[in-house]
Amino acid sequence: MRPFAPISRRRLLATGVASLVVPALGPALTQRAQAQGGTAMRLRLTFADQDFTATLEDNPSARDLFSMLPLDLMIDDYATNEKIAYLPRKLTEQGSDRFGNEAVGDLCYYAPWGNLAMFHGPYRWSRGLIRLGWLDNGTKPLLVRGEFPLRIEASS
Repeated sequence: MRPFAPISRRRLLATGVASLVVPALGPALTQRAQAQGGTAMRLRLTFADQDFTATLEDNPSARDLFSMLPLDLMIDDYATNEKIAYLPRKLTEQGSDRFGNEAVGDLCYYAPWGNLAMFHGPYRWSRGLIRLGWLDNGTKPLLVRGEFPLRIEASS
């Protein structure tokens, strides 16, 4: 019988980090999986030859956004971690509460300015920020820099 091999520092560190991250992601992943059930509201977003989808959470602000589709907006860079697009009218803020588990790829609404915020970098919750959903396949489309026409429509 072979004795146990020593564990490298790198493997030990990776295991420790994973043990901290995975439990923290559990509730967010469960909530997202539930939202992707048969009644999920999905968006198709298109700009600058980028075509991607997002799934909305089941909350009053997300349902309000979905009721406005299709939308033709302008998308632009804001700071170093997000793209924003101003909506033609403000969304309802009913049921908006502080949320945790902020994640790269979140789709949010910033009520004070009336704009969508799509995060391609880390961010922190701030007053007036309402999570609407998340990008389905990562943030790569948001890395295209500049201002472009944006089309948002319902996706199946």
